[in-house]
Amino acid sequence: MTDQKHVGFQDIRDEVINRIQTRVWPQGSLLPTELELAAEFGVARATVNRALRELAEQGIVTRKRKGGTRVVTTPVKQAKLPITVVRQTIEEMNAEYRYALVSRSVIDCPAWLQAKLSIPEGTQVVHLQCMHHADNRPFQFEERWINIEAVPQVVNEDFLTTGPNEWLLSEVPFSNAEIAFSAVPATAPLQDFLSVPPGTPLFQLERTTWFRKDPVTFVRMTFHQGYQMRTTY
Repeated sequence: MTDQKHVGFQDIRDEVINRIQTRVWPQGSLLPTELELAAEFGVARATVNRALRELAEQGIVTRKRKGGTRVVTTPVKQAKLPITVVRQTIEEMNAEYRYALVSRSVIDCPAWLQAKLSIPEGTQVVHLQCMHHADNRPFQFEERWINIEAVPQVVNEDFLTTGPNEWLLSEVPFSNAEIAFSAVPATAPLQDFLSVPPGTPLFQLERTTWFRKDPVTFVRMTFHQGYQMRTTY
């Protein structure tokens, strides 16, 4: 490590992981101080600090003020689940993407969604139903509610050519998200939109996103029969 021309925080992070995995620093052990690691790798203390912060965020080490950095006894693995654009997902499959808006309306937020998002009665939302196809085969049925108070410019968007997910990612950052996964039976209208027999088990993902403290959108995405979602940690 010290022979390298430049040592970045990623190099230090990876070396710390290597030493943990090879039991140089076993579970529960106290790591050298930031100053000691900085001297070993020939970098600024801030570089070491960034590497250790990232490892703490990943659940590999714990950090306490005046208590140092310690390898956790039971490491917590964190799976990464990026918010992707369905168009890009389909194109990465070397398939032709086609989008269709099924319906768009401005409505008072339903009572069940008011409770979920903690927004007052009478709040208006844009309600959308959309279909995404891969090589002209149903890929995903999307049903979405967008909070107009949080995203006022949505009232001027017709979503005829661009899907709401892709539009939102370009228009509004989000600071928090809650995701739920379910297996649901195909009932109307899902059986019609996804071209499956009644009762077919389907993979469904529900996601709520916020910008700071304001709820932005709730979406329910149901995928074609046999769909699998993969992630790594």
